[in-house]
Amino acid sequence: MNAATPFAPTASRAPVFISLVTNDISRGIVEAIVADNPEATVTEYPAMVKIDAPGRLVIKRATVEEQLGRQWDVQELHLNLISLSGNIDETDEEFSLQWGARA
Repeated sequence: MNAATPFAPTASRAPVFISLVTNDISRGIVEAIVADNPEATVTEYPAMVKIDAPGRLVIKRATVEEQLGRQWDVQELHLNLISLSGNIDETDEEFSLQWGARA
């Protein structure tokens, strides 16, 4: 057995995901995610939306603000967040998910 945790993928293209409550704000966030992450796939459920991406998923403040038509604080994401998979890197400008150290 190696030192890596068997449950956490370490490959740079290991999939990550985020799930959000379905509402008007989340729809804008999802549109921003799709715009900034062309490889992301969106799956809609009755009360949530799940976005999967290979390797890395980024949510940029500026893109969300364009979609919502108003100022948006990255920490507002937590109000609509259900679940996620990946290591989090959060700044005032973006929220990203990926496995392993940021390149």
